Amino acid sequence: MAFNPADKDPVDKILAQWHQERPDLDVSPMGLIGRTTRLASHLRKAIGKTFAEYGLQPGEFDVLATLRRSGAPYQLSPTALFKSMMVSSGTMTNRVDRLEKAGWVERIPDECDRRGTLIPLTDKGFTLIEEAVTAHVANDHRILHVLDDSDRKTLASLLSKLLVSLEKSS
Repeated sequence: MAFNPADKDPVDKILAQWHQERPDLDVSPMGLIGRTTRLASHLRKAIGKTFAEYGLQPGEFDVLATLRRSGAPYQLSPTALFKSMMVSSGTMTNRVDRLEKAGWVERIPDECDRRGTLIPLTDKGFTLIEEAVTAHVANDHRILHVLDDSDRKTLASLLSKLLVSLEKSS
């Protein structure tokens, strides 16, 4: 289905109603944020569906993907994991527990720190994340098919600019 610039999205109706009721307000930011919020909901559903095909929740995928992208030997300490993923240590513990129970990661002693533990991918976990990340990237391409390379670069730059600004202020 090709994009038609004349097509209206649900946010257009909301903006038109506000313009009718409050013509004195510039509600254009409401449009950007409303669309971003609606997009986030659609993206969570589409991405979650792909993860579910591999028996994964989004947070579990994140742990496996973080270990995989860390490079060989595909292991991190629990602290490095939760810092890299920006979640609490309790959240990370629960995720690792579920992944360990499924046989996708294990906990092993850290030979460099007798008190420490490392979380490596198992062979089964490595195979799973290789397949899941390939499907995830293909899904991302499918989701973004309506945008050409120039659109994608522009959108990426604008979203990055906004994200950097918000993260600096929080």
